[in-house]
Amino acid sequence: MRRALTALAVAFVALAGAAGAQPVVVAGWREIAWPYPRDAWPAGRAFRCAVETCGGEVEVYLRPKIGFCNCDSGVADDDEVDRVADLDLISEQFVPLQAGHVIGIAGMSGRSRGYQLQMADGSRHTAIGMAVSHRCDVLVAVAQGKGTAQDVERAALAFLASSAMTQWMNAAMNGG
Repeated sequence: MRRALTALAVAFVALAGAAGAQPVVVAGWREIAWPYPRDAWPAGRAFRCAVETCGGEVEVYLRPKIGFCNCDSGVADDDEVDRVADLDLISEQFVPLQAGHVIGIAGMSGRSRGYQLQMADGSRHTAIGMAVSHRCDVLVAVAQGKGTAQDVERAALAFLASSAMTQWMNAAMNGG
């Protein structure tokens, strides 16, 4: 019995590590600690881009939300991006800059939308909220920086399109 429990524990840790802890190496980006408090969803992963690579500091925070998407329509409109994209973790004061648009990340489709964030210190940041779906699950990503919405989105989408990130996102959305 003890051997079976030990084997089960090792398998669980290996599975969790495959989706969450596998190193992601993308030139110009480094992983940082998840900066937000616990909420109803597991902590995600956070990355910072070097100024030399992105033209300004850009951070990307992403995580899967399993069972949190409309199974029939996926991420169909900007209201859903506003609701699920974790912008409120960065600042509760966010205003859309324009209507969103359709995107594809790691073979999943969804939407992206730009926002203006009012930070606690009074400064303003640009953020891009992204949500893509796979079956009844959603992967959310928020990119923030001080550049234009187009520059922040371009940097984030290039990072998310890297083979290392695509591999991690697919593993995370498929249970390990």
